[in-house]
Amino acid sequence: MIDLSRRNILAGLAGSLAIPGLALAAPATDRRLVFIVLRGAMDGIATLMPVGDPAYAALRGSFGPPPAAGAPLTLDPMWQLHPALAEVGMLYGRGEAAFVHAVASPYRERSHFEAQNVLETGGTAAYALKDGWLNRLLPLLPRAEPAVAITPTVPMLLRGPAPATSYAPSQLPDADAALLARVEALYQDDAQLHALWGQAVDARQTAGTDGQGRANPAALGKMAATFLAKPNGARVAVIEIGGWDTHANQPGRLTAQLRQLDATIAALRTGLGPAWADTLVIAATEFGRTARPNGTGGTDHGTGGAALLAGGTLAKAQVIADWPGLAPAQLHEGRDLRPTLDLRALLAGLAAEQFGLDPARVARTVFAPDVRPLTGLVRA
Repeated sequence: MIDLSRRNILAGLAGSLAIPGLALAAPATDRRLVFIVLRGAMDGIATLMPVGDPAYAALRGSFGPPPAAGAPLTLDPMWQLHPALAEVGMLYGRGEAAFVHAVASPYRERSHFEAQNVLETGGTAAYALKDGWLNRLLPLLPRAEPAVAITPTVPMLLRGPAPATSYAPSQLPDADAALLARVEALYQDDAQLHALWGQAVDARQTAGTDGQGRANPAALGKMAATFLAKPNGARVAVIEIGGWDTHANQPGRLTAQLRQLDATIAALRTGLGPAWADTLVIAATEFGRTARPNGTGGTDHGTGGAALLAGGTLAKAQVIADWPGLAPAQLHEGRDLRPTLDLRALLAGLAAEQFGLDPARVARTVFAPDVRPLTGLVRA
């Protein structure tokens, strides 16, 4: 594993002091790939709503975004985008976002741990492979710096023989939320100290938490951009966002989750600057959720779901879906959105086209010989 902090110090010294012989080779590609793992199973039907399906209204009824979230963005008569994805909606209007629906890995059970393992290894069964599909992709790429995960440890997605590392801001143990609230109340009537306290909380958020010790995905997006934007920086990065297991009170909880995802993508776009034009972002989850809401205002573990794409290398804004329908007879096992696209085919095609590789070779080497890559989504 590479010591990133030490490497960055050396790079800074090389630039500022012009130390002879100390230089970092520029990668051979300007293309970047960011994979965002949405842990917990995002509800694709609520994220990209198939309002044009005749069965949608009866199935979901008023189980949509809360009114306070705003009005959904209508993409076309079939699809509406959740209003929490405002940045993504803006990118869609610019031709820099796309969606893939009714997609799933080969896994057909409902265990988070097993499904995430299949998502990250690119296999057909849980724990059948010992390395991540993204690690298997790395040796096929043009010369590049090691991939980086903005996580405390290297996720399964990047584990394997190819160089990869992780980076997360070091922090002292998190203060209890109740203690933070008491301190804020203590400073409430002191204009100077209350302002200073607010600045401290803001700084804490920028460092990667929301003020209560939870990871701030937008800050992680900004951090990933700092590695990717460097001329001699990484070309592959992984970000994780948890909290998508919405068994209860889903409308409000999902709105908050999607706002985090939206803020992460906005931070990436802003932080990458001109390099955004060479970047592809893939956000995917381990499986979808049940088509029918449950009795606690949530949804349970499902099968087919949705993936989100963003970046300057996308060919166009579009929704890719061989839509199976939501009528009772069309549902998988009578309860889930039926997947019609293998997630591995999507990933193989995207990775190949993003880095100018042969899609068939990527599918065969990274996934399996029978995977037929989906192409035409990324411009040359």
